Amino acid sequence: MPQTPPASAPAIQLLDDRLVSQIAAGEVVERPASVVKELVENAVDAGATAIEVRLEEGGIKRIVVSDNGSGIPKESLVLALTRHATSKIHSLNDLESVMSFGFRGEALASIASVSDMRVVSRTADEDRAWAIASKNGRTASADTITPAAGDKGTRIEVSDLFYLTPARRKFLKSPATEQAHVIAQIERVALANPHIDFRVFAGGKPVLNLPAALTEGRVFAVMPREFKGACRQVAADMPGLHLEGWTGLPTAAKSRTDSQYFFVNGRFLRDRVLQHAVKTAYADVLHGASQPLYCLMLTIDPTRVDVNVHPQKSEVRFRDAQLVHQFVAKALAAALAAGAVVEEGAGCVVREPVSIAPSGTAFPARPFAGHASAGSGSYAAGNFARPKPEPARDIEGWLALYGGAHTASAPAPRAPAAALETPTQAALDVAPAAAAERGHCGRLGRPIAQIGGIYVLAENERGLVVVDMHAAHERVTYEKLKAKKDLGMDRTVLLVPSTFRVSDEEMAAFEEHRDTLADFGLEVSAAGENALMVRALPAILAHECADTAQLVRSVLDDLAKFGTSSLTEEMRNACLATMACHGSVRAHRRLTMGEMEALLRQMEETDRIDQCNHGRPTWLELTLEDLDKLFLRGR
Repeated sequence: MPQTPPASAPAIQLLDDRLVSQIAAGEVVERPASVVKELVENAVDAGATAIEVRLEEGGIKRIVVSDNGSGIPKESLVLALTRHATSKIHSLNDLESVMSFGFRGEALASIASVSDMRVVSRTADEDRAWAIASKNGRTASADTITPAAGDKGTRIEVSDLFYLTPARRKFLKSPATEQAHVIAQIERVALANPHIDFRVFAGGKPVLNLPAALTEGRVFAVMPREFKGACRQVAADMPGLHLEGWTGLPTAAKSRTDSQYFFVNGRFLRDRVLQHAVKTAYADVLHGASQPLYCLMLTIDPTRVDVNVHPQKSEVRFRDAQLVHQFVAKALAAALAAGAVVEEGAGCVVREPVSIAPSGTAFPARPFAGHASAGSGSYAAGNFARPKPEPARDIEGWLALYGGAHTASAPAPRAPAAALETPTQAALDVAPAAAAERGHCGRLGRPIAQIGGIYVLAENERGLVVVDMHAAHERVTYEKLKAKKDLGMDRTVLLVPSTFRVSDEEMAAFEEHRDTLADFGLEVSAAGENALMVRALPAILAHECADTAQLVRSVLDDLAKFGTSSLTEEMRNACLATMACHGSVRAHRRLTMGEMEALLRQMEETDRIDQCNHGRPTWLELTLEDLDKLFLRGR
């Protein structure tokens, strides 16, 4: 049979400008929320102090964004709707230190290519507003500019989104769903810009009103209601980096990630390095599938981060990802480790907000185009020291009242020491003299009773403290074990070394991070081309690690992605947590007053004492006001 001759190769040709814009729109415009994001961010860049958004059918039919910013001059209106035209950058140096949002110069042109658009704008120098319109995806021209009514600022109307690309329009969800995405997008911008007034109307009815406020007020207005009563304040500095915001307590964790906000130089991101840093910080207090709530703002020298790696600018690339990861993880871990929380209603409240090396100033507002960048300022060197416990207070009166029969009795017999010197119930035993010499009650108060063999009751200056004695002692024991093991990473040499094949990427990661593996207690060496040999493991993992090869592969994967790994530490801590659980005071054991006193004082000196190793609260407080409410006093 005669063979069919091959078809000739298609000719290469330039794409039509309209098609080019529609293709570019696919990178920028996904749904109505994408349009709102671009327009609102442009308004922020223009220095607006009030932004209003109006929606019809969730933004599918109509979107109107109005602002009182600097406006667009008449002679720049055509360029504003032209691709690759922007006022934000002029050179590569500007791009490397950009702090503005809409610097690509594609948003308006992309939106106009898939919808009908009308722009009305007026600058402070003009005596009237000017309008320009783009219909059917056609490029606007100077002869379409007409006089219009309008105050200083810009008003952009987008109609019939995706009607020019029906294949994409059918992927949109219901108006209610699209509206919810728009609201979420505006809330993200509003969190980073608390000095701006935001209002949203849907179908002519107000659905969101966020007046200008301090950062704290804006955060609590946007975050879930329970967050205000269950969070810790964060503030940390090191040269070139500043982190501040609020991070939620484990008791306020949710199953969803919709209340997780991380901003870098005012830009909302879902960055894997930052997400992993948060996960690392919560590893010791939050378990299972629970997701923490947080609103965190990182300011970094803009030359140390590349924001031009994603069309929607939702991802960045850090010049030193490992440094950023460690900075964020340590700052959050320190915030979660310190401070006092108490129960108020359905949630916990921070009575004394925690500050880690505070900068002394509020989070700086993201500068607009033409202002000094955040990287031009000075940064104070900081550390992550935990605040010292409160000074001792005199409690001779209650010792005389409560100490008699209890503290005079013989202490409970000591349990035999556990393996690896695990602290046991005996850690709570104190001699009567030791309790009397301490002579203070601290922030958790003085012990007064034990209920059901499970809870310790104490009285402090504010009211009643209730302690879950096993959960609290479990945390105390766990932190002591970690401190002991942190003094050194003991190794156990394997009787038979484990040899396994690795990929080219894993081998490259090994060559780059072999010293880091040694710091983790892993003795690993090359065993030929694309093969590794494990000769030793951290001692505490030697009998717990069933798959040595998978452990090393996972650590190498973390090192390649984040420059660090917490896997061996997490496995070690899991072992220590089990030991702490079995080595802590058990429920239904009768405690003497001296033992209860010792437990309260140890709690005050222990990191992360507010939650046990499983994320449950260890204590709560009922103030006198809370007790008055329970008994209807004052009514």
